[in-house]
Amino acid sequence: MNISMVDLKTQYRNIKDEIDREVLGVIESTQFIGGPRVSGFQQNLEAYLGVRHVIPCANGTDALQIAMMALGLKPGDEVIVPAFTYVATAEVIGLLGLTPVMTDVDPDTFNIRADHVEAAITPRTKAIVPVHLFGQSADLEPIMALAQKHNLFVIEDNAQAIGSDYVFSDGTRKKTGTIGHFGCTSFFPSKNLGCYGDGGALMTNDDELAAAARMIANHGQSKQYYHDKIGVNSRLDAIQAVILDVKLKHLDAYCDARRKAADYYDRAFSGVRALKTPFRHPKSTHVFHQYTLQLLDGDRDALKNHLQAHGIPCMIYYPLPLYDQDAFKGWWNGERLPVTEQLCRSVFSLPMHTELTEEVLEKITSTVASFLAG
Repeated sequence: MNISMVDLKTQYRNIKDEIDREVLGVIESTQFIGGPRVSGFQQNLEAYLGVRHVIPCANGTDALQIAMMALGLKPGDEVIVPAFTYVATAEVIGLLGLTPVMTDVDPDTFNIRADHVEAAITPRTKAIVPVHLFGQSADLEPIMALAQKHNLFVIEDNAQAIGSDYVFSDGTRKKTGTIGHFGCTSFFPSKNLGCYGDGGALMTNDDELAAAARMIANHGQSKQYYHDKIGVNSRLDAIQAVILDVKLKHLDAYCDARRKAADYYDRAFSGVRALKTPFRHPKSTHVFHQYTLQLLDGDRDALKNHLQAHGIPCMIYYPLPLYDQDAFKGWWNGERLPVTEQLCRSVFSLPMHTELTEEVLEKITSTVASFLAG
């Protein structure tokens, strides 16, 4: 039994005819950069998300950088981020000469919390970057209220949660990535909506911010050879756009398949005291980019080795707080964040993708159970 963390090969085989036809169409057109195929995907994603503007770009890290540039953030400005997240979220902050301010996260959702954000706000704070980690939204309503109170920007890092809905207290639902001043996402192949290379996008409902982001992503051009801003070269190519356009039609079904696999895991581990299964926040749907548990009692490295010895991949997202990474030590104020550190010691992720069968899930869960029973 060949088990992988992400089975892109089987997923491709199931949509092969659609993908091959669209990719060959781009090659035959020889219009590889920009053009109707990129704009078509952009418009379809705008309709799916219910957002005024999608600005495609080269990758999710660029999306975050372009958002911060479009918002006019300046060196020395402080940007609040969770300490428990992938490096890209804070990397662009340092790259632009801004100051990352790292906060602890919720022990159940692993996401940034409004009370932690409020405690970190100073006169130099200009923006908050909530990361919708592992597939569900941070609790955005109180974060947006804080941002309005303190005149701050909110940039949603939606790379792991595209397709997820956030539910406001009045029952209103909005797609993650469409609530802050900007949303940013990655189309890296392993993402829930992934291409066959690199790609990314920004989302916003603000016309002026959208215009600024489009300009910055295209060398700061307002029209060809007229450069109004210092920009970057960050484009989604047409081949990746048509692949994404095909997969966008299947995104809701892919999310349902991930939830079905997560339900199986939940049932299998429901009576295992050593494990804490993923919490599902009532204000967010969960699209399970990762299925991440906490090992409350036992040797995580030994469990990982046991799984790998039985042909089952296991990943640890993430083994270090951002402030313990050498790249960020210059910005660390010395405060240890207990939830972040506990998560870094205890989390592990099992295979999660759209092609998981019950046979594979039974193999994975029984192998975990056999180790913990041992």
